Order: sequence, then structure tokens, then C-alpha cells
Amino acid sequence: MTDDKWVVVTEVSGELQAGLVRNLLEAQGIKVFLNQEGAGKAVGLSLGPLGEVQILVPENQKEAAQEIVDDYYAGNFEVDDNLDSEEGESS
Repeated sequence: MTDDKWVVVTEVSGELQAGLVRNLLEAQGIKVFLNQEGAGKAVGLSLGPLGEVQILVPENQKEAAQEIVDDYYAGNFEVDDNLDSEEGESS
């Protein structure tokens, strides 16, 4: 990591969910560091306290990252399944 001060934006259960949030943030140009309890990572836990993964970002990017995470949890990044069927019908 760099000399930046890193702050927790959110905590998620398991590496799969952490990877999704990480990729979403990185796609928006935000640096991300994942932190998980060593024992949980070694055993591969995704539930409970040992399965929790902290999503950290540089302090100067926290506000932007928090907005993105909030939009993600609000469902603003979900794909509308009806778009595909509507495109096929108009042809």
C-alpha cells in the first residue's frame, strides 16, 4: 500500500462479494484494498465474523466510493432483464 490513509467503506461476507464490490469500485477509478481475518481466509470461510471482508479505500476517495457502494446496495447497477426481450421484439 502507499502512504495514503486507508478507511473502511463497507464490510461484506466472503471473498466473492468482496470481489464484486472491489471490481465495481476499481471500474470507477477507485483504489481498493481488501482486509480479511487471516484464519478465515486460510480456511475459506464466507460466513460469520471470520468470513467478513473489509473494503478499504484511500481517505481522499471515500466519499465517491461510499456513493458507489450505496448505489450498489440500492440496486442501481442491476440489469433490467426486459431490455433484451424488448430489443428482440422491435426488430
